[in-house]
Amino acid sequence: YFSSHPPVYENDTKIFVWNCTLHSAIDVVFDCCAHAHIGRDREEGGTARKREHCCSRSACSGLMAKNTPTMATDVDDSYDGSRIFIWVSDYSGLPIDQINFLISQFLALGLAPLFRTALHPSTTNPATRHAVGLVLGLALGYFCFGMQAIHLGGLPALCYIVMRTQDPHIMQRMVLGVALLYLSCIHVHRQMYDYGSYTLDITGPLMVITQKVTSLAFSLHDGLTRQEDELTANQKYHVVKKMPTLLEYFSFMFHFQALMCGPVVFYRDYMDFIDGTNFLKHAPSSSGKLDNNSNSRKVVFEPSPYLVVFKKVVVSVLCALLYVKLIPSFPIQRVKEAEFVEDTTVPYKMCYLIISTTLVRFKYYHAWLLADAICNASGLGFNGFDQNGNPRWDLISNVDVLKFEFSLSLRDSIEQWNKGTGRWLRMIVYDRVDRCHTLLTYALSALWHGFYPGYYLTFMSGAMFTFASRAVRRTIRPYFLNPPWLKSLYDLATLLTTRVVMGYITFSFVLLGFWPSIRLYLHMYLSLHILGLLVIVLLPLLPTRPLRAATAPHNAANMNGSAHPPQLNGKVAEMSNGFGGGSRG
Repeated sequence: YFSSHPPVYENDTKIFVWNCTLHSAIDVVFDCCAHAHIGRDREEGGTARKREHCCSRSACSGLMAKNTPTMATDVDDSYDGSRIFIWVSDYSGLPIDQINFLISQFLALGLAPLFRTALHPSTTNPATRHAVGLVLGLALGYFCFGMQAIHLGGLPALCYIVMRTQDPHIMQRMVLGVALLYLSCIHVHRQMYDYGSYTLDITGPLMVITQKVTSLAFSLHDGLTRQEDELTANQKYHVVKKMPTLLEYFSFMFHFQALMCGPVVFYRDYMDFIDGTNFLKHAPSSSGKLDNNSNSRKVVFEPSPYLVVFKKVVVSVLCALLYVKLIPSFPIQRVKEAEFVEDTTVPYKMCYLIISTTLVRFKYYHAWLLADAICNASGLGFNGFDQNGNPRWDLISNVDVLKFEFSLSLRDSIEQWNKGTGRWLRMIVYDRVDRCHTLLTYALSALWHGFYPGYYLTFMSGAMFTFASRAVRRTIRPYFLNPPWLKSLYDLATLLTTRVVMGYITFSFVLLGFWPSIRLYLHMYLSLHILGLLVIVLLPLLPTRPLRAATAPHNAANMNGSAHPPQLNGKVAEMSNGFGGGSRG
């Protein structure tokens, strides 16, 4: 293509411009199949072309370099979203796909309060609320993805046919297979077509839709084929006993609050929101009283989410600003440079990985907190009241930033990261298999993410360190519980160790490539991998010190204090010692 369409250099402005031609029909089809994650740092060689977003980086650093493409041409032709705001892209220095993403999210934030006012369930029937959420979601999807949005409808349509036509005893597995096959084809196609691309496309929403259709299929399977006494507490909460109508189904798939980047909303929680029963179910006993007019209706207090929404939006914006200002000083791509790999010490490498991967997480915080604020603004995500009577809006929250960054163990970190995906993995894998729970859960998480080798390095390392952390917790921790100052030292040590381990195992997730990650691991002598293996092999040989009985109520209180639906069963107790409530880097 480049040989037949040479660049043109305008000497007076020194702007690099490519001659463009109309796509052929096959090119259009090819573009519609493209995919990538929002804002991922993907710069990797390969059979497909590699794109450098120079202007995006210069915008982050506040410098506009010479001889770089303008924003209008910085996103290649595979991006099929609207270009109506290309002038904003040119003015701000951000690619048009990111401009569209921000516009769609803040537009959704502005529209969300309609579901608490004009479209309140007390004045609006469920069908209208379903229809409005569906139409707004489709409109935003087409605005951001253009004709690629057809895939957003294709996957759930196929799965709905499977749900309707197949035996409920096996339907859930067939839906899982169809959804993962469809998603995998998109992953592979884009990886071949535009390896390591930054461009916004349908992969992110398609991954969330995959979570929704599979979780609904398993909930239907539980409701149609299993007895109540066969279900865990978590499965009883999510059970669905009636096939949703087309309107209910596609509204659940495409509602605008969580279309772009989640969080995953489970079917029961969404239907409670549509019907207006989410506040009634979580109402404190003191707030419900008989209406004197009808003598038959409960007056339910609906707490306002706007203070929580304001806080989440502010923190989201701060995370975006920190990412934009600091990431140019610690770019993750530097770890692929020969100078960094060969001429720096192991402690320096470790420190750099910790700082760089921490900064990369801030863009996830920005997207997840903003998406959570959109849901809360519409009334979705209410989770009852705490012990002090304060409303909780964390039912579908994806991350707790402070708890993640200051967690004392790998288990605690995983529990606070991408919590919706953790609940999904628990629902369809961990609670349903008899053996190899952790390995199968990590395997599905990696497959769901795609086929970049870096994902699999991260999840394989994560599984190994999960087993290592279990061994440490069971064998070493009991010796440091008393006196309190000794436990404080132990907590500090585990805090620092967790930060090191997280940087060590997650940088490959960001790099994506196999050999750059392996080369860096080798130049760090696989030190933590070897240490983790020694812990797994040797610690079980040491005598264990039984926990004092006084610690049992404390542990039980921690588990029962979860803000999420009941999940206490035998496997969850085991899970909390290793995999936890989250997955996915």
